[in-house]
Amino acid sequence: MLKMQDVTVRYDDKIALEHFCCSIKQGEIVSLVGESGSGKTTVIRAILGLLSGNGKITEGDILLEENSLLKMTEKEMQKFRGKRIAMIFQDSSAVLNPIRTIGSQFVEYLRYHEKIGEKEAWKRSIEMLEMMHLADVENIMKSYPFQLSGGMCQRVGIAMAMSLRPMLLLADEPTSALDVTTQSQIVKQMMEINRKYQTGIVMVTHNLGVAAYMSDKIIVMRDGKIIEEGNREQILHHSVNEYTRSLLGAIPTMDGERYVG
Repeated sequence: MLKMQDVTVRYDDKIALEHFCCSIKQGEIVSLVGESGSGKTTVIRAILGLLSGNGKITEGDILLEENSLLKMTEKEMQKFRGKRIAMIFQDSSAVLNPIRTIGSQFVEYLRYHEKIGEKEAWKRSIEMLEMMHLADVENIMKSYPFQLSGGMCQRVGIAMAMSLRPMLLLADEPTSALDVTTQSQIVKQMMEINRKYQTGIVMVTHNLGVAAYMSDKIIVMRDGKIIEEGNREQILHHSVNEYTRSLLGAIPTMDGERYVG
């Protein structure tokens, strides 16, 4: 479904990502793991065509269903964003407009991408919020972001991202600002979406425990390079890389179990 072929990203003379290669199948969950500054977020920004500042892809190609994303115009990419590729941000409450209700933003998002009426968009929004196991969704639609908890805003962000049923979901540290209990709930809901719609997920996280819990493939990054990759079993139980093993040593528990050993 998605192939990143030898992708290098530079910010002026600084290399942020060097010869990065990976492939993601339909319905596969891939986690990018590593400390801050390792290049994880650069990967998903490169896929979206939204590198910050003066960031540029100087080598390689990114293919979605054999279509080069790097050869598309900005107008063509806008059609892909949301409908084919969607994004969950680290803090959805910071992305949502604070002076507009959830309902008005959700409805506008749907109607921007699809030719549907306001009533149908409202109904779709309600259905997606209910899928996130939120209670009293009619009230949530009438609420402002600041009236919701961080976990509720994150569920709203996931609902909006999934409302157009994209084939690929990019998640940038979607649980890092949440307490452990809410983290577990959000991760399980992302996995539920993955199973229901066969949506491919690229998950950026510094938490190898979260990656181990939900991923089919784990890519460990450091200084803009891949230092190790493999399936859950290979990374958790057979890693010989010192950096990976230090990350493994910091894994927290989830649901009372430690997802190593």
